[in-house]
Amino acid sequence: MGKPSLPQGTRDFGPDVVRKRNYILNIIKSVFELYGFQPLETPALENLDTLMGKYGDEGDKLIFKILNNGLDNPVKEKQVREDFEKVLSGKSTNGITERALKYDLTIPFARYVAMNHNTLNFPFKRYQVQPVWRADRPQRGRYREFYQCDADVVGSKSLLNEVELISIYQEVFIKLGLINYELRINHRQILAGLAEICGGADKMMDITIAIDKLDKIGLEKVKEELINRGLTGEQTAIIENYLGISGDNNNILSNLFSLIGQTATGKKGIEEIKHVVEHSSSASLIIDPTLARGLNYYTGIIFEAKAPAEVKMGSIGGGGRYDDLTGLFGVAGIPGVGISFGVDRIYDVMEELKLFPDDVFISTQALFFNLSEKESKIAFPLMQEMRQHNIRCELYHEAAKFDKQFKYAEKKNIPFVIIIGEKEIAAKKAVVKDIRKGEQREIDFDELIHSIFN
Repeated sequence: MGKPSLPQGTRDFGPDVVRKRNYILNIIKSVFELYGFQPLETPALENLDTLMGKYGDEGDKLIFKILNNGLDNPVKEKQVREDFEKVLSGKSTNGITERALKYDLTIPFARYVAMNHNTLNFPFKRYQVQPVWRADRPQRGRYREFYQCDADVVGSKSLLNEVELISIYQEVFIKLGLINYELRINHRQILAGLAEICGGADKMMDITIAIDKLDKIGLEKVKEELINRGLTGEQTAIIENYLGISGDNNNILSNLFSLIGQTATGKKGIEEIKHVVEHSSSASLIIDPTLARGLNYYTGIIFEAKAPAEVKMGSIGGGGRYDDLTGLFGVAGIPGVGISFGVDRIYDVMEELKLFPDDVFISTQALFFNLSEKESKIAFPLMQEMRQHNIRCELYHEAAKFDKQFKYAEKKNIPFVIIIGEKEIAAKKAVVKDIRKGEQREIDFDELIHSIFN
């Protein structure tokens, strides 16, 4: 057997990393709870037909499909070979794969709502923190297995939901120290209005997929792609004009109105964006006409959170309104809006900007030194009493030289060591050393709990 390794695009997380990730997740979850969201979990696996066709052609290619079990059955060998031929020619077949790893949390959530809509209390506000999988090309900030962290409201068309989701982004990023983040906002109806004046609604997907690549490939390549997708030079010029709109939020709204305000869809999109911007207190909110988010299911306002400019990371969150997501599962008329936090990318940004607090690394707060069997018998009940008072502590596993025990404490970021020898037992006092300050003092056994940490 060769050297052990990980599948490409996946990672192990050691204790220090998990503590830092939990720091991020606990802040996000606490803000979700403040806003009345409830936790939900869905399986890692979904039926393939639940996922396929929900993310556009680009997304469908990135779904991790799972081989059915029993493919080695000799009775079915001929059928299996035929099915494999279909798969190799780019088709999908139930004979080979019926299930897939979930691509995001939104579609499984829609499936959950569709299955349980008769018993849910609407509006239903849920948050979900689970891993998702994408057969993407791994690169910096992009993994094949990563956590998503979503909050969604279904069963309400009120723009109050959008305003609150903007506030959630604001509170989370400020608590994490990402003060200079940007939250970009656009509206799918604005893009639909643009499509209308560029040859009709059927051009919408072509336009949004091309615009969504603007950051990656630049304006000239976007124009090239639009021409390749069947748009005329005149239509491409209108889109170039649209992509050139800039200024503050008021200027952008005014220019958008001049360009597409004559269409009913464009006008509605502009009015909704205006309402949300006017009711939001976030200074980080920027109207961005180039924001497209190339996913099929968005119908209204769309969001994208960007990392502070000093870190070359790009998007650290996003979402939007999807007024008929459950319609994909035969349950029409349940509107929804949601946002997602890119936890892995947020982690990388915070690491680069050194934003994690020092105490995030502290697991054990105090280490009792092990001097011998006799002293350990005295130390153990004291340690148990401290644990009863929620003080995280441990007794070194064996009698060893002080140097070895000190090194263990230092490597584990344990701030205090507690030494109890024969002299200390006689006096009913412990020597407590603060490793960080290099100070030590003697404390009565019955004062240990209150003296160290209070």
